[in-house]
Amino acid sequence: MALDATARESNVRDSIKRFFIDNIYKTEGIQLTFDRTLSTPKIQGTEAATRWVSVNFGPMDMDYLSNLILTVYLCTRQDSEGFRLAQLRDTVMGYLSDTDETDGMKRITFYRSRSTGAWMPIGSILVQDVTESGQMLAPDETKYKVLTVRCRFASKI
Repeated sequence: MALDATARESNVRDSIKRFFIDNIYKTEGIQLTFDRTLSTPKIQGTEAATRWVSVNFGPMDMDYLSNLILTVYLCTRQDSEGFRLAQLRDTVMGYLSDTDETDGMKRITFYRSRSTGAWMPIGSILVQDVTESGQMLAPDETKYKVLTVRCRFASKI
């Protein structure tokens, strides 16, 4: 028996990645990584990034109303007063909320992803809430904030 598309972790991850790539990287031009590190993303042929976002997948509880925790690191370098970090925070928070919705919650398109062929929308991933840390400083002088993002989505299990 095949697992329903709404219960596949790969579809959840691919949908979240596509959302961040389309908005943070392609639209805003902010470097992006999906690795558990604060180090600057290394992109061949470019200067070292001075601002970037690192998205990490945390626990996922699959149920009829599934739950996913994302840990999003907002990072800047060469940012003496943290103003660029505040701007980065505002940009990312703008994508994680939706003022056009009465509840203010962002809906991320939930796709049935494929290695070849068109991706098919199968629902929405709801950004239920975002909690934010204070500004922190890493040993290498990277300033960062941590956003803990709780996402919910319907699954057929």
